[in-house]
Amino acid sequence: MNNIVAIVGRPNVGKSTFFNRLIQRREAIVDSVSGVTRDRNYGKSEWNGKEFSVIDTGGYIKGSDDVFEAEIRRQVELAIDEADAIIFVVDVEEGITPMDAEVAKLLRKVTKPILLAVNKVDNAMREKDAIEFYNLGLGEYFTIASISGSGTGDLLDKLVEVLPELPETTEEEVLPRFCVVGRPNAGKSSFINALIGEDRYIVTDIAGTTRDSIDTRYNRFGFEFNLVDTAGIRRKAKVKEDLEFYSVMRSVRAIEHSDVCILLIDATRGFEGQDQSIFWLAEKNRKGVIILVNKWDLVEKDTMSTRDYEAKIREELQPFTDVPIIFTSALTKQRLLKALEETVKVFENRKQRIATSKFNDFMLKLIEAYPPPALKGKYVKIKYCMQLPTPTPQFVFFANLPQYVKEPYKRFLENKIREHWDFSGVPIDIYIREK
Repeated sequence: MNNIVAIVGRPNVGKSTFFNRLIQRREAIVDSVSGVTRDRNYGKSEWNGKEFSVIDTGGYIKGSDDVFEAEIRRQVELAIDEADAIIFVVDVEEGITPMDAEVAKLLRKVTKPILLAVNKVDNAMREKDAIEFYNLGLGEYFTIASISGSGTGDLLDKLVEVLPELPETTEEEVLPRFCVVGRPNAGKSSFINALIGEDRYIVTDIAGTTRDSIDTRYNRFGFEFNLVDTAGIRRKAKVKEDLEFYSVMRSVRAIEHSDVCILLIDATRGFEGQDQSIFWLAEKNRKGVIILVNKWDLVEKDTMSTRDYEAKIREELQPFTDVPIIFTSALTKQRLLKALEETVKVFENRKQRIATSKFNDFMLKLIEAYPPPALKGKYVKIKYCMQLPTPTPQFVFFANLPQYVKEPYKRFLENKIREHWDFSGVPIDIYIREK
């Protein structure tokens, strides 16, 4: 589980540039998720051996200046609630603006680590201009130029020094963790209450990592695991785009800290943009995913309903369509046990290990029959393959010319693996390396 670092500040101070620089710290980074702007707004970064999640609040704000102020205020307040540390970015060219002063006022009341980054300082003259930011009352500041990266090293040294230590994994956490995610009113709480039932076969209710995530130890019907309830992921009025600050902030921690995500969608509303965003956030973090279409009892049905509805969802999930979709009703308790069984199965699929000899026997015959297409007259030969010893399923194929193996062929390999072994609900990574 990682610390969460939020980057806040008014528009156009260079937050997104700084964010992009952070998440490109190293290659093994989980891709960021496209956000409300085309700027990416969620990613992972690492500095001095410490990994943390970064959330950029950039580009969420539309409308007039007074709307700006209200929105920035809401974002900063949410960042204060949810993040473990906050980087407040200001612009040396414009000096302290009323909006900066407003944000600083909110941040001064906070006990969490706040780092003030004065951006666009790319010469000695501007270094002197930065002194005025002492007036914000946030103590020392760091001068950076996020475009060139100068000064970011000192800032990150300080950041990893002030990030709080996360609790050690206890015995409690050895149990599988299933988190229930989804937009507000999709029926997450009803689903959990229906599962737990009045008898409440619960050993403990542990307050989760945030105020919104509650861990419930669940032990019924032969299943034992931690069920994590996340508060509804809110949608800001009139924002039609993908995944915004509110969703990311509320669900990142729960998703990162789980093995399988149970995504609840409201049958009466369909599989909307926000549901897709949460799905891709789980997929990018390589978590198991199962989709529950809740409130199915409220939908008018004909003989084709379930099939059509499912086909429509799978269309939106391309290319990762191998995901269990179950139609349930928390109210009538319809198929709840089936949903649990599938979730446990996805968890098992994610841990599955294939013996190298079996894997080679099957895949090499297949590759011989359907080799990668030749490129520029060069033929690709794959002679050996194996599953990597990683927490999530990753496979490596050793080839003489790995650069000539393109995405469509990797997808073909993935599909064949899925046809032969059950990896339903689990993202798979395929790597082609030089032998």
